[in-house]
Amino acid sequence: MLIGYARVSTDGQNLHLQHDALGGAGCERIFEDRRSGARTDRLGLAAGLDVVRRGDMLVVWRLDQLGQFLKDLIELAERLDAAGVGLRSLHDAIDTGSSGGWLVLHMFGALVEFERDLLRERVRSGLAAARARGKALGRKPRQRPKSDRLACKVLALGAAGRSYRPIGRELGLSKNAVAEIVKRDREAKGRDASEMPG
Repeated sequence: MLIGYARVSTDGQNLHLQHDALGGAGCERIFEDRRSGARTDRLGLAAGLDVVRRGDMLVVWRLDQLGQFLKDLIELAERLDAAGVGLRSLHDAIDTGSSGGWLVLHMFGALVEFERDLLRERVRSGLAAARARGKALGRKPRQRPKSDRLACKVLALGAAGRSYRPIGRELGLSKNAVAEIVKRDREAKGRDASEMPG
């Protein structure tokens, strides 16, 4: 049995071309989704995968209808193969029912893995070059009060019932730094945490 799957990314697009191609290929049932291929919550695809049985073939017009990432497509193809279900892409001329189809699919997978390794290497090289130039990497350290006097100003402003963000702006501190000062002061004095709004 041939089971078709059609997908478009938005409601504004139509599925006529895919339906015609899948119907022309002999699909007895066609499931569809109108959402991005990056989304994992595609009910039409899930329903189609529930219906296919050993000996069936899941047919798509193009491989990218199944998802945006080749790694995910290969995992899906392997899952289908383990269940005895084939995968056919009409536009890409791939049919996992044949050894040639599997070869093409795995060549795609190898290229994706190669590209991922190149990207990792580029990132590592870029970070090493930035470190060699003395560039600081990562998040900026949290801004902390420079003196007890600044902490006293925070607490004095906080006593007026103001929230942390405007106090931080006024004193050049982050909201978290203000919150930390107030928390330490409360812990030291055993003060109730509800005295100052956050």
